[in-house]
Amino acid sequence: MSNHIATMLRYEFKYMLSKEQCDYIKQSLVGHMSIDSYGKTTIVSLYYDTPDLYLIRTSVEKPKFKEKIRTRAYGLVTNGDKIFLEVKRKVNGIVYKRRVKTSEQEAADFFAFKSNLSEGSQIAREICYTRDFYKNLQPAIMILYDRYAYLQDNSDLRVTIDENPRYRTEDLNLHTSTEGTSLLPPGGAILEIKVQGAMPLWLTKILAEGKIYKTSFSKVGEAYKKCYATITSIERKSAL
Repeated sequence: MSNHIATMLRYEFKYMLSKEQCDYIKQSLVGHMSIDSYGKTTIVSLYYDTPDLYLIRTSVEKPKFKEKIRTRAYGLVTNGDKIFLEVKRKVNGIVYKRRVKTSEQEAADFFAFKSNLSEGSQIAREICYTRDFYKNLQPAIMILYDRYAYLQDNSDLRVTIDENPRYRTEDLNLHTSTEGTSLLPPGGAILEIKVQGAMPLWLTKILAEGKIYKTSFSKVGEAYKKCYATITSIERKSAL
């Protein structure tokens, strides 16, 4: 995981793909971009929130400023593997991400106010500030998906295809399993285009020819909606 950078500032554009569009994008990127050295990777993210889920609820409302705090691993954690502790903010369409390496146990102690991060960087201090500001952050929801990441030489352009995005609200840790409830129909995927400047013309042409249109989609937001809808349905049936 040594190649993953600690600070990011970029625009992110999201697109919902059918199985056919997903295959089309993969074929169309050949000759333009290459899959990174990790290949297909299962991303495992644990989102922390206040007891009333303030951060997720606010994100669903699509404000000009929103932030999330999470731990993330690339595959299941075993034998004290290093993970990332991240704060992700979106301000007027620009995404800012700050993250540090830590361990799953150290992250748990951090959120329980048993310790601060061992790394003493400015980024670590920013993450500590976020924890201190919200005071009572707890494990809230797991988001998992299988990612293909594409890179282009000498470019800040990054394209990712997230297949089978799923969630769970039990076993909230990074080491138990990669199972979860699907967020999309079978074969569906999320395309994300991440760039610091303008999107290249060849890529806009690929999107247009594939009839792939920009959408607003938050994996954790969609998971929250599904959980909320389920709870509401149960409450309504109980009231009858």
